[in-house]
Amino acid sequence: VHRYEKWWLTFGIGTLAVFLAVLGLRAFASGHTPPGSVLTVDPELIDTIAPWNAPGVYDRGDRVDVYLVGQAFSYAPNRIEVPVGKPVTFHAVTKDVVHSFTIVGTTVNMMLIPGYANEATYTFKAPGRYLVLCNEYCGVGHQFMQAEVIVR
Repeated sequence: VHRYEKWWLTFGIGTLAVFLAVLGLRAFASGHTPPGSVLTVDPELIDTIAPWNAPGVYDRGDRVDVYLVGQAFSYAPNRIEVPVGKPVTFHAVTKDVVHSFTIVGTTVNMMLIPGYANEATYTFKAPGRYLVLCNEYCGVGHQFMQAEVIVR
């Protein structure tokens, strides 16, 4: 190997090592960590495990919790009514295959993976109707998998 090749290989590997070290230190200094409390759910028992056995909207006073289940080409509940200006936490699971829960026009975009629960919090600032779509191809009826969030 030519000495210039050795020099450039050393320079490239050194630059990569410095980049990864800086990235890791910045993440550590900013407090970024992997999720420590991943909630797992047996997809075959979702219909029997609370709160997934009664999906719906639950007003807690200062916040709203929405429990929903993605399943073959539908969401349960299919129509979600929430108040404007209150933090809404969407807790979602799936019974069958990978789905997504995406509320068009917001930052809510969750992957629903069998065996895991996912959540996202959003505060709606204006009343209206928001379309919920599945962005993960889930079978022949995928285009019919949608719901509606009504903000009042």
